[in-house]
Amino acid sequence: MDLAVLREDMVDGLEAAPKNVLADETVAVAMRDVPRHAFLDDERTAYADREHEALGTRVLSPSTAARLLQALALEDDETVLVVGVGVGYTAAVAAEIVGETNVHAIDISRPLVVEARRNLAEAGYDGVLVDCRDGANGLPEYAPFDRILLEAAAVDPPRPLREQLATGGQLVFPRGSQRQRLEAVSPDGDSEQFGPVSFDPLLVEGEQSGAVERNRMTREDRERAQRRAESRRGWEQDWIEWDEALEAHSQRRRTR
Repeated sequence: MDLAVLREDMVDGLEAAPKNVLADETVAVAMRDVPRHAFLDDERTAYADREHEALGTRVLSPSTAARLLQALALEDDETVLVVGVGVGYTAAVAAEIVGETNVHAIDISRPLVVEARRNLAEAGYDGVLVDCRDGANGLPEYAPFDRILLEAAAVDPPRPLREQLATGGQLVFPRGSQRQRLEAVSPDGDSEQFGPVSFDPLLVEGEQSGAVERNRMTREDRERAQRRAESRRGWEQDWIEWDEALEAHSQRRRTR
């Protein structure tokens, strides 16, 4: 099994009908060079255009990765932040285009950070910085970035990520909850859409796979408690002095 041939076939398939998802020659050349099998356990299916599962996360299919990278519109020597690095494949393709020391990547899952570092080193991109961070906060120590890729869905891009864009930069992310569209936004709010996608939502600390406490449940409990408080009727309101109200009512009855 010649993996280089499989890699060529994978890219050829993305460029040709019926898929026609890859038109950017820079991205195509990079995907021909990056050994995708270094990021997956099964070499036999590494170059098939399908998703995989690894350590509780979804590994994007080659066609989805190609769409993200084309929307980024990377150029040589630009600085890039990948939020939600996963197993590291898209970060490797970005590194092939802009240079590995220009790529920074974060993930909220520590096991995935370890996996991405190992995979990137094996594939020859150990110059990519990978750190364990809450993706919504970005990586301010290394900002600003010319390009930020958020590999998770959000209704609106987190403000810290937009603030970490360089002048003229772009943040690419899946916008929406149930229905999502790939979108690129600039620091001043200009946007461009690239078609429908389907991604898991952006997680916060505690929601990642293997967390001891899932903050999503804590958040839901807090929100439900707030809704209950706001929907209380008069007799449920804590601020009413019911003892005084009952005494006043009794006095009115006695004077009748």
